[in-house]
Amino acid sequence: MASDSDARRGRRLVRRGYAIGVVALAVGAALAGCASSGGSSTSGAPAPAAATSAAPGGQGVAVKQTSGGVSYVTDSAGDSLYTLSADKNGQSTCSGQCVSFWPPMAGSAATGSGVTGTLTTLQRSDGTSQVVLNGHPLYLFKMDTAPGQTNGEGVNAFGGTWTLIDPSGNPITSLTGSPSQAPAGSGPGGYGGYGGGG
Repeated sequence: MASDSDARRGRRLVRRGYAIGVVALAVGAALAGCASSGGSSTSGAPAPAAATSAAPGGQGVAVKQTSGGVSYVTDSAGDSLYTLSADKNGQSTCSGQCVSFWPPMAGSAATGSGVTGTLTTLQRSDGTSQVVLNGHPLYLFKMDTAPGQTNGEGVNAFGGTWTLIDPSGNPITSLTGSPSQAPAGSGPGGYGGYGGGG
């Protein structure tokens, strides 16, 4: 029959074996974490995630002409770009519902052939970049469903008037000739009934 001292010695050995097993499991898990993250650290902490760009870059700005010979800027896909008269000092006032109709041109733009104005970017409140031409933030228009359409020209919505912009960076205010030639629904109530504050 085993003595009390033998029993105590046996319990100590069991506890020591359990503790060694727990430490071995923890070290194994840490090493597996390092291997799966591709990190070279041996501390067991996962490697930090790689930084990602806030917005897609490299989207070019191009130049098109209306049937009347007026030059205006588009994105690289040929979709018309607009400015908002309410935007001042290179900052955008279009947010909330406004951006669902007038998406900002995202990314960093390279000057396209025929563009003489200065292209820069601004950082929006959501962290994305928006292309700016001579201090005018640039936007697309939801109602332009094909390249070359200019349905947003002269629209009054979200606190200002939307206009195309010429290659030197000046808003085009004479493309439609008069307000009566602007798209239907572009009066004070906004295009198709939307409008109001940003």
